Amino acid sequence: MSGRGPAIISTEDLWVIIIAAAMGTIARILVLKVDYKQYPSYPNGYLIHIVLAFIAASIGAVAIPAVKSNNYTAVTFLALAVQHFRDVRKTERESLRGLEQTEYTPRGEAYIDGIAKTFEARNYFALVVALASSAVMEIIVAIQWGLTIQIISGIITGAFVYLVISNFSKGKTVGDIANVRLAKIKVDGSEISVEGTFVSSLAGTENAQKMIEDEGVAVVIEPTQKHFMIALHNFGQRKAILFEATRTLGAKRYNFTRKDYETGRIIILFVPIVRDDEKLLEVVKNTPLLESVKKSHTVLKSTVMGD
Repeated sequence: MSGRGPAIISTEDLWVIIIAAAMGTIARILVLKVDYKQYPSYPNGYLIHIVLAFIAASIGAVAIPAVKSNNYTAVTFLALAVQHFRDVRKTERESLRGLEQTEYTPRGEAYIDGIAKTFEARNYFALVVALASSAVMEIIVAIQWGLTIQIISGIITGAFVYLVISNFSKGKTVGDIANVRLAKIKVDGSEISVEGTFVSSLAGTENAQKMIEDEGVAVVIEPTQKHFMIALHNFGQRKAILFEATRTLGAKRYNFTRKDYETGRIIILFVPIVRDDEKLLEVVKNTPLLESVKKSHTVLKSTVMGD
């Protein structure tokens, strides 16, 4: 009785898996950068997310060849991947919560939830790019247009899907809905104000008054349209802005965020460790609008305004 030997993967299917997995991984790497948020941090954060991206891309790459060879059991890995990516979100959330007490100012639950969802979604990003490349390459194999056209088609498809998804998933930032500028701090006894808006009465000592007046920085964030106040006045959004500012420049002492009910503007004030006004303005403008404030239809559909 002769046994049946193991199936040998064809050259075409091997290239499908290699190219699709590579495109999915590269797509994830392109959106994985250490930017003004400094998260994930180098090098462990990079390694963790690149490995997860490769796993996600590999699952997407082998799905179509598995179906073609009637190996439907392999497709169940897609369901396992979804569960695994949900665990990634949970792990990211718990990790960031554990770091809250070590930061200059807390991120806040709204920002943590947004970051965790983003990293879960980016694993699907890698999977979808790989799956799309794999599907197109398998179609080319069926048409028998040759290996070169098959590989080129897979790369073009992966690049196209990457551009579409990255454009679709790109969110707005504070700079898209508000003008951001530096403002002068006024210290009158124990009271601190910025352009006539009361900020705090905690400057009780002479040293505190001198530190805030000489070293403090204040940023005024003015919504370009009245309904943008809905997003900017959100407590979680203001905490996110203050967190990014203090995370970038450090906080020697004191940090405040206040909203002016009459004008709708937001004021951020703190004493930085490193004074860099240009970087401060940039980081405030680039702070993302949180998922929790995007429930307003107006914010989602409004035209991006220039600074």
